Amino acid sequence: MGTFSSTSSTVGEEQEQEQDQEHEQDKDHDVDQDANSESAPVSQSSSSVNGATSFVVPRREILTKDDLELFHGSETYASLFEFLDKLNESVVGVVSTAECFQSEVITGMLEVLDRVNDVSQQYPPETGHESRFGNPAFRKFYDQISISAPEWMETAHLPKEAIPEVSKYFVECWGNRKRIDYGTGHEASFLAWLYCFDKLGLIKEEDYKAVVIKVFFKYIEVMRNLQFAYWLEPAGSHGVWGLDDYHFLPFLFGAAQLRGHKYIRPKSIHDNDIVSEFSKDYMYLSCVKFINSVKSASLRWHSPMLDDISAVKTWDKVNSGMIKMYKAEVFGKLPIMQHFLFGSLLPFKGMSDTRIMDEDEEDAGIEGHQHVHAFGQEFPTCCGMKIPSAIAAAAASGASGDRTIPGIPSGARRLPFD
Repeated sequence: MGTFSSTSSTVGEEQEQEQDQEHEQDKDHDVDQDANSESAPVSQSSSSVNGATSFVVPRREILTKDDLELFHGSETYASLFEFLDKLNESVVGVVSTAECFQSEVITGMLEVLDRVNDVSQQYPPETGHESRFGNPAFRKFYDQISISAPEWMETAHLPKEAIPEVSKYFVECWGNRKRIDYGTGHEASFLAWLYCFDKLGLIKEEDYKAVVIKVFFKYIEVMRNLQFAYWLEPAGSHGVWGLDDYHFLPFLFGAAQLRGHKYIRPKSIHDNDIVSEFSKDYMYLSCVKFINSVKSASLRWHSPMLDDISAVKTWDKVNSGMIKMYKAEVFGKLPIMQHFLFGSLLPFKGMSDTRIMDEDEEDAGIEGHQHVHAFGQEFPTCCGMKIPSAIAAAAASGASGDRTIPGIPSGARRLPFD
């Protein structure tokens, strides 16, 4: 609990200091009125809607700690977390199975996610790669998503001019093609994808509840399927936050769902009966059930942060702490944010030389270290060794699995903690 509390207080102090930092502007391009104080990104493939917005293919802008600090003081950072906070508040006391308003845009987004699942069925895991590391078939899946995404975005009612920009975030949210891994940085790309719809006015406040319990929860279900199908490696250090090897936001939104609950307390995650009975209603408990299904031993061993948080008395404190922790441990970490992309809808211009920052240039470099690292972190722990998938080890064991959790196939067995 000490770690959770210290993270929360530290982030609060940092945010007050960072809000006063100035943000550079690039005068070569105009952006929409909501973001005209931000600098426009490099024009790779720009177009306009009603002459008001120049859309571009997003690219990296964060390479150094100075870039990251500048981003923390930007309006884009503040606006993105304002959006996250609104999503969070929209599901306070709301169960995942609740009925809610579903617009045509939300329906279109759900259809797109279903198509992603269909693509994974078209490219099953390749045989002969039975290890605890990623399956190469993921690259075929990823390539097909890249090809199909622009067409799918029309299903989600995006204006054609915005598709090249918005579809880039959608492609990035499924993991890394070369390393066959997935982590909270990719999850952040999905948040950016949702944010783009909000900036374009395609989703409104009345849609936020559906965005979380329908669209986002559907995304998590699809990702669990992919994690099992392709044995995606956890990006970065294994169990770095002690929450989940892959995700963070389901815990954040899940804590909001449980705020004010009369009976379920944070310590209830240690009660298997409660977790099992209410996992379909609350994302937080669904995540705990998932972790228990692929790992054995106590949460305090393989998920120490979750164990610490369970000692907090109220879900309100857990929820607020999760937001601060997300800022510190995801958007505050340079190895993660160096891969985050910026365009006209999420505008930001860093101070660093960006000539080597494009994802398309990752082919150059040392085997196993092909993606660009932040200055001073040429060989950080995220690439020092391959991180095996706990799911892979569990699935390869051949025992019967828990099929009540989306994405867990028969044959999955819990991985002993060692």
